[in-house]
Amino acid sequence: MSLPVFRAIRVARVLPQALQGSSALSMSGMNAVAGAAQRFPEAATTSASPTFSQVGLGAPMMKRHAGVSVLGCGIAMVAVGGCAQGIGQLFAALVVGMARNPSMKEDLFTYTLIGMGFLEFLAIVVILIAG
Repeated sequence: MSLPVFRAIRVARVLPQALQGSSALSMSGMNAVAGAAQRFPEAATTSASPTFSQVGLGAPMMKRHAGVSVLGCGIAMVAVGGCAQGIGQLFAALVVGMARNPSMKEDLFTYTLIGMGFLEFLAIVVILIAG
């Protein structure tokens, strides 16, 4: 189905709700019908072939794909969880390294902070890309 068909169905669904306030088709009902026809002029014509403004690069930019954004946020949360796991493993390796060679405590801590900075940067980049 093409976009004008969906708009015609929407007008047909919204129109009875607009006319519910009046028992008969009064002047306000006529105004509602005229207003709906003015808002959706392409709903009155149902063309079988889509026009260039409805597909490809001419598609409306205000179209929102909620499922894709939820999927992107879920993937981002998995990546942030991986960064948190990496920080945990980094500090676990620091503890093991200090237990094996206590004299390199300062060097190991410096390397741990550098690695943590890289992981935090990765988490921030993932969140920015997902947003």
